[in-house]
Amino acid sequence: MDELKYEFYINATPEDIWQIFVSPEGTRAIFFGSTLQTTFEIGAPYQYVGPGNDGDETVHVYGNVLEFVPNQRMSYTEHPGPSYRENHAELETRVTLALEKVGSCTKITLVNDQWPEHHPSYESTKQSWPMILSNVKTYAETGKTMDFGW
Repeated sequence: MDELKYEFYINATPEDIWQIFVSPEGTRAIFFGSTLQTTFEIGAPYQYVGPGNDGDETVHVYGNVLEFVPNQRMSYTEHPGPSYRENHAELETRVTLALEKVGSCTKITLVNDQWPEHHPSYESTKQSWPMILSNVKTYAETGKTMDFGW
């Protein structure tokens, strides 16, 4: 399976965008009401928890932190939450987020790779990342999120 790679340019500082990805307020805004729970230490577990299949405490995705350089780079393994796939523990991918200052804006590069063959979430993830990154851009530039009609 091919890696998923997305590049976006946002009219905001790397520090402001970083806060959107790591703060409870930011993650709730861009990840559909979920918060990121982790210590951000290399090897530490993380999980995005919010409203979903199992109520308000649904684990949507989880994994381990691989790299964490504030305002620059973050990488982690990712599994679908237990309520989404029975074999969730076997379905591991890697997500890497990089922020780079370009003039007065920031370039975001997101790569989701190391897909196991026949991963059942590949197609939906391929569609979800552009929505999430568009939400980051809109939120960073306007303070509002997008309405996807859900």
